[in-house]
Amino acid sequence: MTGRSAGEDQWVLLGHVAGVHGLSGWVRIHSLTDPREAIFEYQPWTLGEERERVRVLQGRKHGSRLIALLDNADSREQAEGLIGKPIAVRREQLPVPAPGQYYWADLEGLRVRLEDGRELGTVERMLATGANDVMVVRGDRERLIPFVPGQYVKDVDLDGGVIVVNWDPEF
Repeated sequence: MTGRSAGEDQWVLLGHVAGVHGLSGWVRIHSLTDPREAIFEYQPWTLGEERERVRVLQGRKHGSRLIALLDNADSREQAEGLIGKPIAVRREQLPVPAPGQYYWADLEGLRVRLEDGRELGTVERMLATGANDVMVVRGDRERLIPFVPGQYVKDVDLDGGVIVVNWDPEF
């Protein structure tokens, strides 16, 4: 597998509709962006596997939650139908990351190899742990490798589709 370029028609998961808020169609949003409120900067959204295109009419922080009013829901009943739907945007809607920074969607699917060339597997998904992001690498078995550039991650070659790591293969 080769690396993915930013121009590819690729979807990036930003969060999901977590619930309803009030009676007039507002929904609660679970955001995967950092900061969480940045999810409102990327529009239009697509919802669900059917990729229904929606616009955020209003979006804001409400206490510790994020809430939004979408153009496809103007009642509580319509909003309830959106619960659980993933929120995604096309990769090209996102800004180009700064050098040394990566979107998770760009890392998922890359091969992971040790500095001596031995393959460990492929990045199946990424996890946020609070301290640092973690790559879930699936090969002969599953490995959880902290995504810490310089310490464990020695090189990320998006074009070549490879991440080189300093990691004990027995761990």
